[in-house]
Amino acid sequence: MRRSGVRRRPGHRHRWAAALGVGALVVAGGGGLAAPAQAMVTASVPVDFPTHCIPPAIAGIPPIDGPTKASITVDNAAPKVGDTVTVTYTVVSAAASNPVDLALPADIMTPTGKVTLGGAQSASVTVAGPKKNDPVPGKGTFPSFSMTGTFTVTAPGSITLSPGDYNIHTSYIMELDTPCTVIDPPAPVSETIIATDDGGQVNERAIQLGAASGKAGDEVTVTGSKFTPGADITLAGRTGDTQTADTATVKADDSGGFSGRLAVNDPATTGIVAYEGGAWDPAKGAGPQAYTVTGGGGETPDGSQRLNTSIKAGTLSMLQAGDSVEMSAVDFGRGGASRGSLQTVTVEDFRGGPAGWSLTGKVTDFQGPGGATIGASALSWTPVCATKPGSPSTCAAGSEGSVGSAGATLASTPNGAVTGGEFTVDARLALNVPAYTAPGAYSGVLTLTLT
Repeated sequence: MRRSGVRRRPGHRHRWAAALGVGALVVAGGGGLAAPAQAMVTASVPVDFPTHCIPPAIAGIPPIDGPTKASITVDNAAPKVGDTVTVTYTVVSAAASNPVDLALPADIMTPTGKVTLGGAQSASVTVAGPKKNDPVPGKGTFPSFSMTGTFTVTAPGSITLSPGDYNIHTSYIMELDTPCTVIDPPAPVSETIIATDDGGQVNERAIQLGAASGKAGDEVTVTGSKFTPGADITLAGRTGDTQTADTATVKADDSGGFSGRLAVNDPATTGIVAYEGGAWDPAKGAGPQAYTVTGGGGETPDGSQRLNTSIKAGTLSMLQAGDSVEMSAVDFGRGGASRGSLQTVTVEDFRGGPAGWSLTGKVTDFQGPGGATIGASALSWTPVCATKPGSPSTCAAGSEGSVGSAGATLASTPNGAVTGGEFTVDARLALNVPAYTAPGAYSGVLTLTLT
C-alpha cells in the first residue's frame, strides 16, 4: 500500500532524511541468517495476515493497517523431544512501501520478531535478523527480509508455527523503531512439525527475553522456568558456538523460576542463554534466544549533526487506593449478597519490552465470631479495566465470577512488539452470605499479584 500526498519544500531534504531514518516505515530488507549447511530446510506455506504498523512519531505519518505475507521454515520437521530446532521467519512482503521520494540506503535495518508455537507445545520464539538490506528507492517496495531463532522441543506431537509480531530498527541519522503487530493473533499456521519421544529425559528449562534487541551496553531482562530450585544460574551472551564476556548470575526460586538482567556489550552477540553449572551445557540450560545488538548510523551527512539520546526502561508496578473495603451488611435469617467495591488499583508498565502483564487475585475464607466462617468461594467479582490514552497496550478485564482461594484473573494485557502504559483496575465485589450465618463481623484477605 503506497501513501501519497507528501509535500516537499526546497531545502528540507535533511528534514526528510531525519524523518525517514525512520525506519522505515514499516519494513526492511536483506537476507536472513542461514540455517546450518548440513541441515535441510523444509518447505512451508506463505500466509497472509493483517498487521498494524506504527511509524516513528517523527515521521508524522499515521499508523498503517495492511496485509503482511510471511512464511516460517525449520531445519528439522521431524525432531525428537529434547532436540533444538532452528526457525526462520521470512517476511515476503510488508504492509507498506516507502511513502516519499527520498531513497533509503543499504544496511540500515535490523529486524526482530516472534514466532508463535501451538499444538503440542505452546511458546513464543524470539527471532532476529542481520543488519543487512538493499537500498530502498523513493516510493519503492521494501525487499523481503528474514529472522532466525531456536527452540527446544519439550513435547511429542504436532507443533504448529505461525508468524507473530515484528519490529524494524533503523540506524540512519537516528535510532528508530517501527513495530508491526498481528491484528487478530495468532496468524495462520505456516509450518507444522511432528515431534516424537524416544523415552529419554526431557530438558524442560526455558527462557524468555524482555527485548529482542538493544544498543551495546543495554540491559535485557531474562526470565526462566523449570530450572533446578535454588540453583545458581548463569546468564550469558553467545556469538555462534562461543560465549562472550557478557555474563550475570541469578538464583532460581523454590519453583525453579528466575528473573535477571544481563548487560550486553559485545556487538557480535547473536543470542542469550541461561544455564546451571560452571559452563554451558544444553542438558542443563535453555536457549539461545535470538538477540541483536543495534546502533551505529554510519557517516553523518554533510551539514548535519547527530543527536543522541536514550530511553531508560522502567519497572512494572501497582498502587492500591487503600487496603480495606467496607462491604454492606446482610440480615440474619435472610442472607444474600454483601456488596462493595475494590479499592482502585493503578498499574504502571514502564518496562518498554514485548511482555504483557497479568493481575490476579485470591481470597481467604471469611473468619467470623466463635470460629464461624464463610467460604472463599462465596466471593465473586465483576472486573473493570481502563487504559490511559496513548498507552501502547490495551487492558482487558478478567471474567466475572468466583474468586476463591485458587484465584482468578482481575485484568491483563497481551504480549506485543512494544508494550506498556498506565491502567486503572476496579471490580464490583459480592459475598454470597448464607441465610442463617452467625451474626457478627467477618473478614477475609484478598491478595493481588502482578506478574
